[in-house]
Amino acid sequence: MVPKPEKHTGSCHCGSVQFKVQLTDEFNTIRRCSCSYCSMRGAVAASAQLDGIEFTTGEENLTLYQFNTNTAKHYFCCICGIYTHHQRRSNPTQFGINVACLEGISPFDFPEVIVNDGINHPKDSTSGPLIAGVLRYFKR
Repeated sequence: MVPKPEKHTGSCHCGSVQFKVQLTDEFNTIRRCSCSYCSMRGAVAASAQLDGIEFTTGEENLTLYQFNTNTAKHYFCCICGIYTHHQRRSNPTQFGINVACLEGISPFDFPEVIVNDGINHPKDSTSGPLIAGVLRYFKR
């Protein structure tokens, strides 16, 4: 019997939005995106299925932002402004969870993060997902 993956506790900066999430493959799915919005946001996201997140407090404090095709749904706290998660354009059955919102996790915990090419989005071509590069973090 395969053990059920751990649920992580997460929240926005001010704590108004709190949640528990079960990641699809723990932190093996972390990535960033090079689209205009994600480049400015700068978050590292890990994958979770839509039913893998449970809001324990403050779901009503989430605000939705959409742009361009209005397919991806980006959620952030209306009080502190922190992005917590988004429903993916590339795979609408999944959320991307901001790893910085997870208790005990920092985006600087990962020495390498793949950056997906969001400028040439896989939904806009037949070539599938492209890699824009790799973000590396070196601790001193």
